[in-house]
Amino acid sequence: MRTSIVAVLGLAACCAAALAQTPKLPLKSDDNGTVYVEPNVSPTETSMESKGATVGAQRPDGSSKYIGVDTTGSRPTYSLGGSTAGDLSYSAGVFSDGNEKKGVKAGVTLKY
Repeated sequence: MRTSIVAVLGLAACCAAALAQTPKLPLKSDDNGTVYVEPNVSPTETSMESKGATVGAQRPDGSSKYIGVDTTGSRPTYSLGGSTAGDLSYSAGVFSDGNEKKGVKAGVTLKY
């Protein structure tokens, strides 16, 4: 019984880690908002390996903008986007590797 409880707790910890968002590390914060970097890192056996990063700014009202690069593929993919604030928030962004991979993403967030 004890072994099964430990196994379930271990599985729960792994699932929680897999669903966790990448941390945003603040570079500067003041009354106008926060400038942050969100590294795209993956663990190795003895350290962490960086595969790009996103740099963004978030205002106190919740609106934000970002620019980033992802180097996990064969070509680097660049992204740019932003979002509004409020109970009804809109977001939009674009990404491209300058060749075949390109797209537009958009969303609406309702807060209740």
